[in-house]
Amino acid sequence: MLKKLRMSVLGLGVLALFLTAIVYGLLSLSLPVLSGSTSSKGITEKVTIERDKLGIAIVNAQNRQDAAYALGYAHGQDRFFQMDLLRRNAAGELAQLFGKAAIPIDRKHRFHQFRLRAEKAYAKLPEKNKSLLEAYALGVNEAVTQIEYPSFEYMVSGSTIKPWLPVDSLLVIYTMYLDLQTSTFKRDLALTQIEKEFGSEMLAFITQPSPYQAALDESKLPTLTPLVPELTHEKMTQISYQKIKEPLGIGSNNWAVTGKLTQSGHGMLSDDMHLSLKVPVIWYRAQLNYSVNNEIHQINGVTLPGVPAVVVGSNGHIAWGFTNGYLDTADWYKLNDKDKTYIINEIIQLPEGSENFELEMSDFGPVKTLDGEKYALAWVAHQEYAVDMELINLEGAKTVKQALDIATTISIPVQNMIVVDSSGNAAWKPTGAVPGRLTPMQTAVMSEYYSDRWSTDETQLPQMLNPDTNRLWTANSRVISTEQLKRFGNGAYAMGARAQQIKDRLFEKEQFTESDFYKIQLDNQALFLKPWHNLLTQVLSTEPFKYQEDLKLLSQWGECACADSVGYTLVRNYRAALIDEIFAPIESALVKHDLSLSPLKRDLEAGVWQLLKDFPDSWLNEKHVSWPQLMNQVYVDMRKDLLEEHGVNEQDSLHVLAWGKVNELKLQHPFSKQIPLLSYLLDMPTTPGFGDSFMPAVQKRGFGASQRFFVQPGLEENAILTIPGGQSGHPLSPFYRSGFDDYVKAQNTPLLPSDAIHRIEINPN
Repeated sequence: MLKKLRMSVLGLGVLALFLTAIVYGLLSLSLPVLSGSTSSKGITEKVTIERDKLGIAIVNAQNRQDAAYALGYAHGQDRFFQMDLLRRNAAGELAQLFGKAAIPIDRKHRFHQFRLRAEKAYAKLPEKNKSLLEAYALGVNEAVTQIEYPSFEYMVSGSTIKPWLPVDSLLVIYTMYLDLQTSTFKRDLALTQIEKEFGSEMLAFITQPSPYQAALDESKLPTLTPLVPELTHEKMTQISYQKIKEPLGIGSNNWAVTGKLTQSGHGMLSDDMHLSLKVPVIWYRAQLNYSVNNEIHQINGVTLPGVPAVVVGSNGHIAWGFTNGYLDTADWYKLNDKDKTYIINEIIQLPEGSENFELEMSDFGPVKTLDGEKYALAWVAHQEYAVDMELINLEGAKTVKQALDIATTISIPVQNMIVVDSSGNAAWKPTGAVPGRLTPMQTAVMSEYYSDRWSTDETQLPQMLNPDTNRLWTANSRVISTEQLKRFGNGAYAMGARAQQIKDRLFEKEQFTESDFYKIQLDNQALFLKPWHNLLTQVLSTEPFKYQEDLKLLSQWGECACADSVGYTLVRNYRAALIDEIFAPIESALVKHDLSLSPLKRDLEAGVWQLLKDFPDSWLNEKHVSWPQLMNQVYVDMRKDLLEEHGVNEQDSLHVLAWGKVNELKLQHPFSKQIPLLSYLLDMPTTPGFGDSFMPAVQKRGFGASQRFFVQPGLEENAILTIPGGQSGHPLSPFYRSGFDDYVKAQNTPLLPSDAIHRIEINPN
């Protein structure tokens, strides 16, 4: 019997090894060939694609169109599945890959009809830009067809690869609209319902200005304290307790100084765009070398797979970076009985069969029914000017002033562009699609107030060039002046604490290097949470013996989002839990309509402190006999939940709640979330958390700085570009994890590629 058991175990082991060998063999066959030669009818001159030890794609071409082909070829080799997801996400076509589980996402995105809009936008592009997209698409498709087997994602899903179309690049830009601007119209709809159910006093209370303001012109919104609105007994007895989901704070940091604050006299830029962190990472590093009118251009930076442009980078003359602008680019219009609507039948394809989806439309935009009333969404992403390829023109700019002129022509989700040049100039300007309607609204208005100027792209945009302070900064909070706010509105700005902290750091020195900028990006000091730390200490000090360990850890919190700080975990989670508890009546009313305070949670800071000062009786629900008891009980419940979440008993030591563990950085591949056995092969190593919200070092478990970029144009040899992951999306590629170690260890990955170790030569056919 024992012998048979041993033979069975041995047989299973051999079978496992055999299956592993087959899997690795098939995966190896799907690896792209990175050295060799081929030919194509899609280019006019020879192009080469080289890769260095990090896998950075080095494109050499004789013209920009051939460079677009070569970049498409590199993207197709390394990131095609990612590109496929991006286009399908915007078009609402994920269910064709993933089946019925993806239908809710597809329905939500079909609401915007981005496939149709992309086709209309593509038809209106200049021929030069169409040619670039056609060349890029050809490069993508020729690279994919030359790989012997489809990548493992298609093997696992059993899906068929569809060719890349030129219009798909515009769909990738629409995906960025979904990532960067949906909080704008979600916020407005939530405010509309709040005003309807709780009145105008509650609306004013919720939207009072942030106590943290860091506009570039130093203008301040008045922080007049509104009256605390009373809550009715009915609202207090209809509470369903749940966490208010924290907004990711999608946005970014960037800042710059003029040449007066650098030893070289060149301007210097820092940029770190905050996005969801996944495997593969969103950005793809590239160097483009090509000629225009016999002048050689070299652009170094990050590209977005699916688009033939350098998104953030430097060309030796200028360097540019972005943060999400959060100008108000969406309004809801309440329809009346005279407003006509019509139904469009959308067909969602599945791996087998299809499902119909009825979309209600109006002359003002797609229609959503809320609480028995119909509202139409007007959003800049729905306008014909929402997407174009003018971003490419930044590659040829030589001065800040030229870049500012180009910024007005670019159609992407509106961004704060900061640009510097080798002559020492520095400037800020919003770039992207901005609606021409003159009066942004934060709640829905009647349809008769709809403006025909929605169809016009605004060209009169504010800017700041070489400020007297020689410093510029943006971090998703209000950048524009209070006067300009009336025209451009609030599209879900960040609170401002992060921008204030960056600004203060910039005024601590009179001269900066790239290393100095890196230190600011890594600044995780918890200045914003200091009042919350004091509050929690006071709450627990009423029972010092009971909370002896807690108080000790609070005293040792380090005033930072540091990996070993338990006190930081307690303070940070106490703030969130207290807000969830206090604002539960409003959240409960919203969730009944599939709405939430989530896109407004950053706006609640001023209001929650007012409530904690006034202790209004009407806001005290029947669970609590007093406000001090509420504040204590929230901590007890939060502490218990944290300990349960992290796998220990309530009586165990709080040391398991070190911030680095609670907020550990975990970059996952989409497939490993569904098939955990693939985690070891597909995911990046889990590392202790560093940073949080409301500070320059932004980081959550799967969210944070998607790149760290520091550069003086003309001195690119000193520049730094650190990315939290590798160039290739193939798990067996040597470039799958390249760069990740530098990122988590905060080391300086050079912007410029090193010597090439692979080379593909493509000749015209």
